[in-house]
Amino acid sequence: MTPVDPQKVRRSRTGLIAHDPARAEAGYTLFAPMLGDGTVYLLDTAGEVAHTWRMPYRPGLYGYVLDNGHLFYGGKVPQDLARFEAWPRFKGGAVLEVDWHGRVVWEVKHPDHHHDARRLRNGNVLLLCLRPLPPAVAARVRGGLPGTEVDGGVIYADYLLETTTRGEVVWEWRSWEHLDPEAYPVTPQDRRAEWTHGNTVAETADGNIVVSFRNISTVVMIERVTGKIIWTLGSPPLAQQHDPRPLPGGNLLIFDNGTHRRDHPATFSRVIEVDPRTSAIVWQYTDQSLFEFFSPYISGAQRLPNGNTLICEGCHGRIFEVTREGDVVWEYVSPYFSQEPGAPGLNNWIFRAFRYTPDEIERARRA
Repeated sequence: MTPVDPQKVRRSRTGLIAHDPARAEAGYTLFAPMLGDGTVYLLDTAGEVAHTWRMPYRPGLYGYVLDNGHLFYGGKVPQDLARFEAWPRFKGGAVLEVDWHGRVVWEVKHPDHHHDARRLRNGNVLLLCLRPLPPAVAARVRGGLPGTEVDGGVIYADYLLETTTRGEVVWEWRSWEHLDPEAYPVTPQDRRAEWTHGNTVAETADGNIVVSFRNISTVVMIERVTGKIIWTLGSPPLAQQHDPRPLPGGNLLIFDNGTHRRDHPATFSRVIEVDPRTSAIVWQYTDQSLFEFFSPYISGAQRLPNGNTLICEGCHGRIFEVTREGDVVWEYVSPYFSQEPGAPGLNNWIFRAFRYTPDEIERARRA
Protein backbone atom coordinates (compact mmCIF):
# COMPACT_ATOMS: atom_id res chain seq x y z
CA MET A 1 0.00 0.00 0.00
CA THR A 2 1.27 3.45 -0.92
CA PRO A 3 1.61 5.62 2.20
CA VAL A 4 -0.53 8.76 2.39
CA ASP A 5 1.40 11.97 1.73
CA PRO A 6 1.38 13.91 5.04
CA GLN A 7 1.58 17.32 3.31
CA LYS A 8 -1.98 18.58 2.73
CA VAL A 9 -1.29 20.88 -0.25
CA ARG A 10 0.89 18.33 -2.02
CA ARG A 11 -1.62 15.56 -1.26
CA SER A 12 -4.38 17.55 -2.95
CA ARG A 13 -3.03 18.80 -6.26
CA THR A 14 -0.08 20.77 -7.58
CA GLY A 15 0.92 22.27 -10.93
CA LEU A 16 -1.61 23.90 -13.25
CA ILE A 17 -5.09 23.80 -11.71
CA ALA A 18 -7.13 26.04 -14.04
CA HIS A 19 -6.74 28.14 -17.18
CA ASP A 20 -9.32 30.16 -19.10
CA PRO A 21 -7.33 31.28 -22.19
CA ALA A 22 -10.02 33.70 -23.33
CA ARG A 23 -9.84 35.77 -20.12
CA ALA A 24 -6.38 35.15 -18.67
CA GLU A 25 -3.43 37.43 -19.42
CA ALA A 26 -1.04 35.74 -21.85
CA GLY A 27 2.55 35.51 -20.75
CA TYR A 28 4.96 33.91 -18.32
CA THR A 29 4.87 33.63 -14.53
CA LEU A 30 8.04 33.98 -12.47
CA PHE A 31 8.61 32.78 -8.92
CA ALA A 32 11.38 31.48 -6.66
CA PRO A 33 10.39 28.91 -3.99
CA MET A 34 11.08 30.95 -0.88
CA LEU A 35 12.89 28.24 1.07
CA GLY A 36 14.26 26.49 -2.00
CA ASP A 37 17.78 26.03 -3.33
CA GLY A 38 17.98 29.25 -5.37
CA THR A 39 16.25 28.08 -8.54
CA VAL A 40 14.01 30.73 -10.12
CA TYR A 41 11.25 29.35 -12.35
CA LEU A 42 9.56 30.91 -15.37
CA LEU A 43 6.30 29.17 -16.34
CA ASP A 44 4.24 29.40 -19.50
CA THR A 45 0.45 29.61 -19.21
CA ALA A 46 0.21 25.82 -19.45
CA GLY A 47 2.18 25.58 -16.21
CA GLU A 48 5.27 24.19 -17.92
CA VAL A 49 8.75 25.42 -17.03
CA ALA A 50 9.98 27.63 -19.88
CA HIS A 51 13.24 28.76 -18.26
CA THR A 52 15.15 28.62 -14.98
CA TRP A 53 17.90 30.64 -13.37
CA ARG A 54 20.15 28.82 -10.86
CA MET A 55 21.25 31.52 -8.46
CA PRO A 56 24.33 31.42 -6.22
CA TYR A 57 22.23 31.95 -3.07
CA ARG A 58 18.95 30.70 -1.66
CA PRO A 59 16.19 33.32 -1.97
CA GLY A 60 16.37 36.29 0.32
CA LEU A 61 13.51 36.42 -0.56
CA TYR A 62 12.62 36.60 -4.29
CA GLY A 63 13.51 37.91 -7.76
CA TYR A 64 11.87 39.93 -10.51
CA VAL A 65 12.64 41.02 -14.08
CA LEU A 66 14.01 44.53 -14.60
CA ASP A 67 13.06 46.81 -17.46
CA ASN A 68 16.35 45.92 -19.16
CA GLY A 69 15.39 42.23 -19.19
CA HIS A 70 17.82 41.13 -16.49
CA LEU A 71 16.81 39.36 -13.28
CA PHE A 72 17.06 41.32 -10.01
CA TYR A 73 17.41 38.90 -7.09
CA GLY A 74 17.71 38.98 -3.32
CA GLY A 75 19.91 36.25 -1.91
CA LYS A 76 20.25 34.73 1.56
CA VAL A 77 23.82 34.82 2.86
CA PRO A 78 24.14 32.02 5.46
CA GLN A 79 26.03 34.03 8.09
CA ASP A 80 25.03 35.78 11.34
CA LEU A 81 21.83 33.75 11.67
CA ALA A 82 21.54 33.94 15.47
CA ARG A 83 20.27 37.53 15.89
CA PHE A 84 16.79 36.33 16.84
CA GLU A 85 14.55 33.33 16.24
CA ALA A 86 12.97 34.41 12.94
CA TRP A 87 16.06 35.95 11.33
CA PRO A 88 17.18 32.78 9.46
CA ARG A 89 13.82 32.63 7.65
CA PHE A 90 13.82 36.13 6.16
CA LYS A 91 17.44 37.24 6.22
CA GLY A 92 18.83 38.43 2.90
CA GLY A 93 22.36 39.75 2.76
CA ALA A 94 22.95 40.05 -0.99
CA VAL A 95 21.24 41.62 -3.98
CA LEU A 96 22.40 41.06 -7.53
CA GLU A 97 21.53 41.46 -11.19
CA VAL A 98 22.02 38.58 -13.62
CA ASP A 99 21.38 38.13 -17.34
CA TRP A 100 19.23 35.44 -18.99
CA HIS A 101 22.03 32.90 -18.55
CA GLY A 102 22.64 33.72 -14.90
CA ARG A 103 25.83 35.71 -15.41
CA VAL A 104 26.25 38.24 -12.59
CA VAL A 105 26.31 41.89 -13.75
CA TRP A 106 26.82 43.38 -10.26
CA GLU A 107 26.31 42.35 -6.64
CA VAL A 108 25.88 44.28 -3.38
CA LYS A 109 26.15 42.69 0.06
CA HIS A 110 24.98 44.10 3.38
CA PRO A 111 24.66 42.15 6.67
CA ASP A 112 21.46 43.98 7.76
CA HIS A 113 19.48 43.40 4.54
CA HIS A 114 16.29 41.36 4.73
CA HIS A 115 13.03 40.65 2.86
CA ASP A 116 13.14 43.17 0.02
CA ALA A 117 15.24 45.40 -2.22
CA ARG A 118 14.48 47.36 -5.38
CA ARG A 119 16.41 48.80 -8.30
CA LEU A 120 15.46 52.48 -8.38
CA ARG A 121 14.87 54.46 -11.56
CA ASN A 122 18.08 56.40 -10.96
CA GLY A 123 20.02 53.12 -11.20
CA ASN A 124 20.74 52.79 -7.48
CA VAL A 125 19.55 50.05 -5.15
CA LEU A 126 17.15 50.47 -2.21
CA LEU A 127 17.75 47.97 0.60
CA LEU A 128 15.37 47.13 3.45
CA CYS A 129 17.55 46.62 6.54
CA LEU A 130 17.27 46.23 10.32
CA ARG A 131 19.40 46.81 13.39
CA PRO A 132 18.88 47.20 17.16
CA LEU A 133 16.89 50.20 18.36
CA PRO A 134 18.62 52.72 20.59
CA PRO A 135 17.84 51.57 24.18
CA ALA A 136 15.79 54.69 24.96
CA VAL A 137 13.56 54.03 21.95
CA ALA A 138 13.29 50.29 22.66
CA ALA A 139 12.02 51.11 26.17
CA ARG A 140 9.03 52.87 24.59
CA VAL A 141 7.93 49.96 22.34
CA ARG A 142 4.50 48.68 23.36
CA GLY A 143 2.61 45.49 22.59
CA GLY A 144 3.72 42.03 21.58
CA LEU A 145 4.39 38.99 23.77
CA PRO A 146 6.06 40.03 27.02
CA GLY A 147 9.58 38.76 27.49
CA THR A 148 10.23 37.92 23.84
CA GLU A 149 12.90 40.54 23.22
CA VAL A 150 16.39 39.41 22.20
CA ASP A 151 18.68 38.65 25.16
CA GLY A 152 19.37 41.84 27.06
CA GLY A 153 16.06 43.43 26.07
CA VAL A 154 17.20 44.24 22.52
CA ILE A 155 14.51 45.09 19.95
CA TYR A 156 15.28 45.42 16.25
CA ALA A 157 13.68 47.87 13.80
CA ASP A 158 13.92 48.81 10.16
CA TYR A 159 15.95 51.31 8.22
CA LEU A 160 16.43 51.94 4.50
CA LEU A 161 19.68 52.28 2.61
CA GLU A 162 20.11 53.56 -0.92
CA THR A 163 23.39 52.43 -2.43
CA THR A 164 25.07 52.45 -5.81
CA THR A 165 25.61 49.08 -7.50
CA ARG A 166 29.16 49.31 -6.10
CA GLY A 167 27.73 49.38 -2.57
CA GLU A 168 28.35 53.07 -1.82
CA VAL A 169 25.68 54.44 0.57
CA VAL A 170 24.04 57.65 -0.68
CA TRP A 171 20.89 57.88 1.49
CA GLU A 172 19.61 56.44 4.77
CA TRP A 173 16.21 56.57 6.49
CA ARG A 174 15.51 55.22 9.99
CA SER A 175 12.00 54.19 11.05
CA TRP A 176 12.51 55.15 14.71
CA GLU A 177 13.24 58.75 13.77
CA HIS A 178 9.84 59.15 12.06
CA LEU A 179 7.44 56.79 13.89
CA ASP A 180 6.45 56.97 17.56
CA PRO A 181 6.77 53.51 19.21
CA GLU A 182 3.96 54.29 21.61
CA ALA A 183 1.58 55.20 18.77
CA TYR A 184 2.50 52.09 16.75
CA PRO A 185 2.47 49.07 19.11
CA VAL A 186 3.48 45.55 18.06
CA THR A 187 0.47 43.35 17.28
CA PRO A 188 -0.53 41.36 20.40
CA GLN A 189 0.70 37.89 19.44
CA ASP A 190 4.03 38.80 17.83
CA ARG A 191 7.46 38.60 19.40
CA ARG A 192 9.08 41.76 20.67
CA ALA A 193 12.42 40.88 19.06
CA GLU A 194 11.25 43.22 16.28
CA TRP A 195 9.22 46.37 16.40
CA THR A 196 8.30 47.29 12.81
CA HIS A 197 9.18 44.17 10.73
CA GLY A 198 9.32 45.72 7.27
CA ASN A 199 8.54 43.40 4.38
CA THR A 200 8.32 45.66 1.30
CA VAL A 201 9.92 48.71 -0.25
CA ALA A 202 8.67 50.26 -3.50
CA GLU A 203 9.14 53.44 -5.53
CA THR A 204 6.18 55.53 -6.66
CA ALA A 205 5.92 57.29 -10.03
CA ASP A 206 6.95 60.60 -8.46
CA GLY A 207 9.96 59.09 -6.68
CA ASN A 208 8.54 58.68 -3.19
CA ILE A 209 9.11 55.47 -1.22
CA VAL A 210 6.40 53.12 0.07
CA VAL A 211 7.22 50.78 2.96
CA SER A 212 5.12 48.03 4.56
CA PHE A 213 5.61 47.34 8.28
CA ARG A 214 3.92 44.08 9.22
CA ASN A 215 4.28 44.05 13.01
CA ILE A 216 2.53 47.40 13.34
CA SER A 217 0.04 46.77 10.48
CA THR A 218 1.03 50.01 8.77
CA VAL A 219 2.00 51.20 5.29
CA VAL A 220 3.85 54.52 5.02
CA MET A 221 4.78 56.76 2.10
CA ILE A 222 8.05 58.65 2.50
CA GLU A 223 8.78 61.87 0.68
CA ARG A 224 12.07 61.05 -0.97
CA VAL A 225 13.54 64.57 -0.82
CA THR A 226 12.84 65.33 2.85
CA GLY A 227 12.47 61.86 4.41
CA LYS A 228 9.15 62.89 5.97
CA ILE A 229 6.23 60.47 6.15
CA ILE A 230 3.51 62.05 4.03
CA TRP A 231 0.85 59.30 4.22
CA THR A 232 0.04 56.33 6.42
CA LEU A 233 -2.56 53.57 6.38
CA GLY A 234 -2.90 51.44 9.48
CA SER A 235 -5.19 49.09 11.37
CA PRO A 236 -8.00 49.05 10.52
CA PRO A 237 -8.32 48.38 7.62
CA LEU A 238 -4.91 46.69 7.42
CA ALA A 239 -3.93 43.53 9.27
CA GLN A 240 -0.26 42.52 8.88
CA GLN A 241 -0.19 43.35 5.18
CA HIS A 242 2.44 42.76 2.48
CA ASP A 243 3.42 44.16 -0.91
CA PRO A 244 1.93 47.66 -1.27
CA ARG A 245 2.44 48.07 -5.01
CA PRO A 246 2.08 51.46 -6.76
CA LEU A 247 -0.32 51.41 -9.72
CA PRO A 248 -0.59 53.79 -12.68
CA GLY A 249 -2.68 56.72 -11.48
CA GLY A 250 -1.31 56.66 -7.95
CA ASN A 251 -3.34 53.95 -6.20
CA LEU A 252 -1.74 51.13 -4.21
CA LEU A 253 -2.50 47.41 -4.52
CA ILE A 254 -1.99 45.69 -1.14
CA PHE A 255 -2.10 42.06 0.01
CA ASP A 256 -3.94 42.37 3.33
CA ASN A 257 -3.00 39.11 5.11
CA GLY A 258 -5.69 39.34 7.77
CA THR A 259 -4.10 38.15 11.00
CA HIS A 260 -5.05 40.14 14.12
CA ARG A 261 -7.89 42.00 12.40
CA ARG A 262 -9.34 44.77 14.55
CA ASP A 263 -12.48 45.34 12.48
CA HIS A 264 -13.63 41.73 11.91
CA PRO A 265 -13.73 38.63 14.16
CA ALA A 266 -12.42 36.30 11.43
CA THR A 267 -8.97 35.77 9.96
CA PHE A 268 -9.06 35.93 6.17
CA SER A 269 -6.91 37.42 3.44
CA ARG A 270 -7.91 39.86 0.77
CA VAL A 271 -6.31 42.03 -1.90
CA ILE A 272 -7.31 45.68 -1.76
CA GLU A 273 -6.73 48.68 -4.00
CA VAL A 274 -6.40 51.89 -1.99
CA ASP A 275 -6.54 55.50 -3.16
CA PRO A 276 -3.92 57.33 -1.01
CA ARG A 277 -5.64 60.65 -1.65
CA THR A 278 -8.65 59.52 0.37
CA SER A 279 -7.41 56.26 1.97
CA ALA A 280 -10.55 54.64 0.55
CA ILE A 281 -10.63 51.03 -0.62
CA VAL A 282 -11.79 51.27 -4.25
CA TRP A 283 -11.56 47.54 -5.11
CA GLN A 284 -11.01 44.31 -3.26
CA TYR A 285 -10.84 40.58 -3.80
CA THR A 286 -11.90 37.97 -1.25
CA ASP A 287 -12.83 34.37 -1.89
CA GLN A 288 -16.55 33.53 -2.15
CA SER A 289 -15.88 31.14 0.75
CA LEU A 290 -14.31 33.64 3.12
CA PHE A 291 -11.87 31.31 4.87
CA GLU A 292 -10.62 29.56 1.72
CA PHE A 293 -8.26 32.42 0.87
CA PHE A 294 -5.81 33.03 3.70
CA SER A 295 -2.06 33.37 3.97
CA PRO A 296 -0.92 34.58 7.41
CA TYR A 297 2.55 35.48 6.13
CA ILE A 298 4.34 36.59 2.93
CA SER A 299 2.27 36.92 -0.32
CA GLY A 300 1.54 39.70 -2.84
CA ALA A 301 -0.48 40.86 -5.85
CA GLN A 302 0.17 42.40 -9.27
CA ARG A 303 -2.24 44.30 -11.54
CA LEU A 304 -1.93 42.93 -15.09
CA PRO A 305 -2.20 44.83 -18.40
CA ASN A 306 -5.66 43.35 -19.13
CA GLY A 307 -7.01 44.63 -15.79
CA ASN A 308 -6.86 41.27 -14.05
CA THR A 309 -4.90 40.75 -10.84
CA LEU A 310 -2.27 38.06 -10.25
CA ILE A 311 -2.28 36.96 -6.61
CA CYS A 312 0.35 35.00 -4.72
CA GLU A 313 -1.19 33.20 -1.73
CA GLY A 314 2.27 32.57 -0.40
CA CYS A 315 1.89 30.11 2.47
CA HIS A 316 0.07 27.66 0.20
CA GLY A 317 2.37 28.10 -2.79
CA ARG A 318 -0.67 29.18 -4.81
CA ILE A 319 -0.55 31.67 -7.69
CA PHE A 320 -3.83 32.63 -9.33
CA GLU A 321 -5.31 35.29 -11.59
CA VAL A 322 -8.69 36.93 -11.03
CA THR A 323 -10.81 39.27 -13.11
CA ARG A 324 -12.13 42.60 -11.85
CA GLU A 325 -15.31 40.71 -10.88
CA GLY A 326 -13.34 38.12 -8.88
CA ASP A 327 -13.52 35.19 -11.31
CA VAL A 328 -10.48 32.89 -11.23
CA VAL A 329 -9.09 32.49 -14.76
CA TRP A 330 -5.68 30.90 -14.08
CA GLU A 331 -4.35 28.95 -11.11
CA TYR A 332 -1.14 27.14 -10.30
CA VAL A 333 0.15 25.48 -7.10
CA SER A 334 3.88 25.09 -6.69
CA PRO A 335 5.08 21.47 -6.63
CA TYR A 336 8.44 22.52 -5.17
CA PHE A 337 8.56 21.67 -1.46
CA SER A 338 11.29 22.20 1.12
CA GLN A 339 11.75 20.79 4.59
CA GLU A 340 12.67 23.75 6.74
CA PRO A 341 13.44 23.40 10.49
CA GLY A 342 11.17 25.20 12.89
CA ALA A 343 7.90 26.98 12.11
CA PRO A 344 7.70 26.53 8.32
CA GLY A 345 8.21 22.74 8.38
CA LEU A 346 7.45 21.02 5.07
CA ASN A 347 6.20 23.73 2.75
CA ASN A 348 6.01 25.20 -0.76
CA TRP A 349 6.04 28.86 0.27
CA ILE A 350 6.36 31.60 -2.37
CA PHE A 351 7.17 35.13 -1.24
CA ARG A 352 6.04 36.80 -4.49
CA ALA A 353 5.17 35.95 -8.09
CA PHE A 354 5.06 38.03 -11.27
CA ARG A 355 3.49 37.74 -14.74
CA TYR A 356 5.41 39.05 -17.77
CA THR A 357 4.19 39.51 -21.32
CA PRO A 358 5.72 37.49 -24.17
CA ASP A 359 7.43 40.68 -25.42
CA GLU A 360 9.02 41.29 -22.00
CA ILE A 361 10.40 37.76 -21.88
CA GLU A 362 11.66 37.97 -25.45
CA ARG A 363 13.50 41.15 -24.50
CA ALA A 364 14.97 39.32 -21.50
CA ARG A 365 16.23 36.54 -23.77
CA ARG A 366 17.99 39.06 -25.98
CA ALA A 367 19.41 41.18 -23.13
